[in-house]
Amino acid sequence: MEREGGRPAAVVAVVTEPRFTQRYREYLEKQKLLDRRHRVEKMPDGTVALPVLGETLPEQHLQELRDRLAPGGTCIVTQLLDPVPSKKAQGCSPAQRLCLEVSRWAEARGVTWSPELEADLPRSWQRHGDLLLLSEDCFQAKRWKNLEPELWETVASALGVRRVAKRGRVSPDGTRTPAVSLLLGDHGWVEHVDNGIRYKFDVTQCMFSFGNITEKLRVASLPCAGEVLVDLYAGIGYFTLPFLVHAGVTFVHACEWNPHAVVALRKNLDINGVADRCRIHFGDNRQLKLSNIADRVNLGLIPSSEEGWPIACQVLRRDAGGILHIHQNVESYPGKNLQPPGSSEMEKEHRSYPQQIITNQCTNGATRDSRRRMLSAATKPEWQRWAESAETRIATLLQQVHGTPWKTQILHIQPVKSYAPHVDHIVLDLECRPCPLVG
Repeated sequence: MEREGGRPAAVVAVVTEPRFTQRYREYLEKQKLLDRRHRVEKMPDGTVALPVLGETLPEQHLQELRDRLAPGGTCIVTQLLDPVPSKKAQGCSPAQRLCLEVSRWAEARGVTWSPELEADLPRSWQRHGDLLLLSEDCFQAKRWKNLEPELWETVASALGVRRVAKRGRVSPDGTRTPAVSLLLGDHGWVEHVDNGIRYKFDVTQCMFSFGNITEKLRVASLPCAGEVLVDLYAGIGYFTLPFLVHAGVTFVHACEWNPHAVVALRKNLDINGVADRCRIHFGDNRQLKLSNIADRVNLGLIPSSEEGWPIACQVLRRDAGGILHIHQNVESYPGKNLQPPGSSEMEKEHRSYPQQIITNQCTNGATRDSRRRMLSAATKPEWQRWAESAETRIATLLQQVHGTPWKTQILHIQPVKSYAPHVDHIVLDLECRPCPLVG
């Protein structure tokens, strides 16, 4: 149990003479009041302090100790400002320590501890500074309700934080607003640092995925000096900031329609010193008025960014084209075929224009077989098939948007994380270039 800054939190103790220590210990253990997380300490005046659970020792227990167990002896309540952890507590994992402290605290309030309650405790969590973010699959039993709000103070004390929040399901509202409830504390703003970049956000209003760190590191290493980037799903700056701070893009147009994420994005651009190189476009990116401006487009939305593909094609430079970074969740169930081309709504729409469907090269382009050989051996067949299907749709869109043939080439398929069993979050790097005019 720690205070902010790593110092142990003060604990309550009852003080008596050494000759009464064993009687006190036995009584406190029987009443489930003895704090076994910390050692019994000898005080400078020769008395002994026995740590107890809770914020104080109730008066009825003090009277019992004074009048019946140790009449005439010292019996006072004090605080140990620098308590020493017991040997048992020193060997506990955070989850074990949480179980130990919550169970004893609950039993001291008359709750019968059970295997069901223990199984309902969290085994893992996210920690953002002094805020603990619990998952939705813990503290679900109805018994916990009767122990709030003191329950969350006990959880915070056990794990050395000041604020506690609990995650719910992400709202299917298009803005991916997290259903997070603040259980202890007066605000949900936190700060997280990735690769030297500071991200501030309100955990009750904005998402933050630790699993995307590999992709953030990858885009930070790309050679983007002199380029203009359009980030169609900027959020709080997950990818906007690595492109600006490390990859060296000249300017970013960041699109976002969650107002809470936009507030955080503005803060993050400012605290990282790149606000002068970014323009925020608040609202639905399908209504974006930009065109013919981007050297690179980031489409960082899962499970699919397909609704943003027409706008991505629209913002690419007509004279030189650029690169699309397309995020997608791809299923790879054994024995299951990928959805065939032409089955999505967008693909059906494209079939209305058969004369505009073109090949993926203008002249002397790499064939699909040769590109397949160039890809990593770790690339799953399902990823490859999805990438080729996406490439075909993008090529069609480019001709529809610009009115001239374009060539496309799969540069790279990057796995980001496992999103669910047999579902992988991947990124397709797709190069898109206008074909040179003949004659």
